[in-house]
Amino acid sequence: MKAKSLVILAGAIVGISAIILTLYGNPANMGFCIACFIRDTAGGLRMHNAGVVQYIRPEIIGLVLGSFIVALAGKEFSPRAGSAPASRFVLGFFMMIGALMFLGCPLRMMLRIGGGDMNAIVGLVGFTAGILAGIGFLNKGFSFKRAYKISKADGYIFPAIQVAMLVLLLGTPALLAFSEEGPGSMHAPVAFALVGGLVVGAAAQKSRFCTAGGIRDAFLLKDLTLLIGFISVILVVLIGNLALGSFHFGFEGQPVAHSDGVWNFLGMALVGLAAVLLGGCPLRQLILSGEGNIDSVITVVGMLIGAAFSHNFGLASSAQGPMFNGQIAVVIGFVAVAAIGFLNLQGRPEKGDA
Repeated sequence: MKAKSLVILAGAIVGISAIILTLYGNPANMGFCIACFIRDTAGGLRMHNAGVVQYIRPEIIGLVLGSFIVALAGKEFSPRAGSAPASRFVLGFFMMIGALMFLGCPLRMMLRIGGGDMNAIVGLVGFTAGILAGIGFLNKGFSFKRAYKISKADGYIFPAIQVAMLVLLLGTPALLAFSEEGPGSMHAPVAFALVGGLVVGAAAQKSRFCTAGGIRDAFLLKDLTLLIGFISVILVVLIGNLALGSFHFGFEGQPVAHSDGVWNFLGMALVGLAAVLLGGCPLRQLILSGEGNIDSVITVVGMLIGAAFSHNFGLASSAQGPMFNGQIAVVIGFVAVAAIGFLNLQGRPEKGDA
């Protein structure tokens, strides 16, 4: 019961934080979006030149540091590494390709549903299909090799990088890129965004909140604990949007979204499949990074490079729809992710085996 209460509370915190951050400047239906914010951060660091999506997002910094602080306080900070880092980089890269085809991570998908965007329902169906495909790999014995404990000094590096990013944002803005129009130009004040990230990061670390894990556990283990948190986010955002008059039901005219159902489905299916093989959604990867999991750090770096690659080579969708290059990239992504799945089938132990 305690675990379910924690997850419900975490979901409510995510939903409330998203509503507040949107009220104070973040794009509509984008109070939190891990993929979009990592993409913006890549632009802010001049890793790509898409002028409308360039801004170091304090929410990402806060998520990692919130997880780090709570993990330290709860004696759950456990630096580890060595579990298929190259494969995890590739999975993170293609998870980002799929998310930018859909124009959002699973968390933004939930916020879009709570805002009335029916394109996100199509994305949810695709996300679920991808997770079911991932469960198929798990049932056939998919597993990466175990990670190994490493020094605490290594675990401190990624949180320290987040502090350095905050210093860059506040102290040396001339070195960075900032959007003057488009989604990247729309953001809550730094203090609000940072606090929102810290609070959500802390809640997600304590509750083990994971968007992919909720659906995976419901089908694989018949455990609805994490799924309740998933539903909690949507309900809180739905209530908030209805109360504020910002609920807009339908497929057309939704903010920072397109209505190509096939590619919304396929983009999120790729995200779902990659997330199951990785053991967590984009949000969960950031939280694990804060706990000292260097394999998750590698995944996040893969997402960062994937975001830069998407905008440098015309793969990311826009409100007008998907790009042909992006469609090809999603297909390649399915092939690459499936290959990683098949190559890491460890086999199921026979009955009676030790």
